Amino acid sequence: MAPYASDDSTPAGEVEDVRDGRRTAARYVVPVTVVGVAAATIGLAPAFAGSGDPDLPKISAQQLIQKIADSDVEQLSGTVKISTDLGLPDLGGLADGLGAGALSQGAGGKDGSAADPSSKLMELAAGTHTVRVATDGQDKQKLSLVEKAAEYSVIRNGDDVWAYDSASNEAYHASGAGEHRDGGTAPEDVPATPKDFAEQALKAADETTSVTVDGTAQIAGRDAYKLLIRPKQSGTTVGAVSIAVDAKTGLPLKFTLTPATGGAAVLDAGFTEVSFARPAASTFDFTPPKGTKVTQGDELKGERHAVRPQDEKGSSKGRHEKNGQKAAEDAGRRTIGEGWNTIVVFDTGAEGGVPSGAAADGGAVGGFLNSLGDHVKGSFGSGTVFSTRLVNALITDDGTVYAGAVTKDALVKAANAGK
Repeated sequence: MAPYASDDSTPAGEVEDVRDGRRTAARYVVPVTVVGVAAATIGLAPAFAGSGDPDLPKISAQQLIQKIADSDVEQLSGTVKISTDLGLPDLGGLADGLGAGALSQGAGGKDGSAADPSSKLMELAAGTHTVRVATDGQDKQKLSLVEKAAEYSVIRNGDDVWAYDSASNEAYHASGAGEHRDGGTAPEDVPATPKDFAEQALKAADETTSVTVDGTAQIAGRDAYKLLIRPKQSGTTVGAVSIAVDAKTGLPLKFTLTPATGGAAVLDAGFTEVSFARPAASTFDFTPPKGTKVTQGDELKGERHAVRPQDEKGSSKGRHEKNGQKAAEDAGRRTIGEGWNTIVVFDTGAEGGVPSGAAADGGAVGGFLNSLGDHVKGSFGSGTVFSTRLVNALITDDGTVYAGAVTKDALVKAANAGK
């Protein structure tokens, strides 16, 4: 740790200043979205080994947050390595047998395109991936997911957005940036850079959170400060949030997450190389190769709008908030608790909880799922808890689900209180 590093939490009186800083952080290179319950509440711990600690001027946590908010980087290119380890079991070929239909449906089955970003980029939620990114202002962005024998790219150039999957030789095209964002298929729909993830973590900077400066690091050849975010509450699976912030530009360069139980990171996303020079204009040009199957965004628009109805009035942010609230109301979803201990509760509408081994049409699946969970009992009745290294979920026998970045005991306690 550098000698100036702060060990004091951000005072309660500065919480509103922190929030004000976050509100000005709209000029992001790649805009941000929420990745379910986990993205805003996953814990992080430092993982900056072997790079040395540069000697930088002293800075407070509030100043560092403001530095992120004031970052005005508009041009960059680089490579980001993303590793995710939720501790899910390796199902091998069994997963293909159980979920092949659902997966193909979401990733370009008969009703979609294998190149549709809304499904393809979810691959970032597991394993280790290399992502190349480039941006030139708000209207020119490119993200490429590089695999061993294939590459998947999403390119936005003005009002045109293209996505191309070399493995299937399929492309997805949408025109109109506003429609594209609302349709849920733009590059910004899935966090893929440290800055994307940092926005989610900073949303937790309130009275339930400790925010400190935790020394310095060097990331991708750049001097950086480390911002450390820790929950003050007990009962959460979140450990800490560590964000390496470029000392010169304020751009988050690395984001690492570990659970309260310690061990390997749940999420580690950082630049391995970065340049702030303007990318070549040709970077954002795309023409489908000969023989490519092209799906137009309009062909899928109707289906998406049925799932995510749009509000004709208000800002884009307002529409998303209203749609999210409406979806929650329609699903009977509610939240209990606060801060890091927030638990989402909803009714599946199906009694019996996880399908049992005796189920006529899915006994094998139900029995297999039951074997993965922990059976629990309480005044609420009984149910099954399914756990990852970050998010846990309790499915009661009456079909109610309690889920959050909290411990199994916290879920049982919440279920008991709900009765």
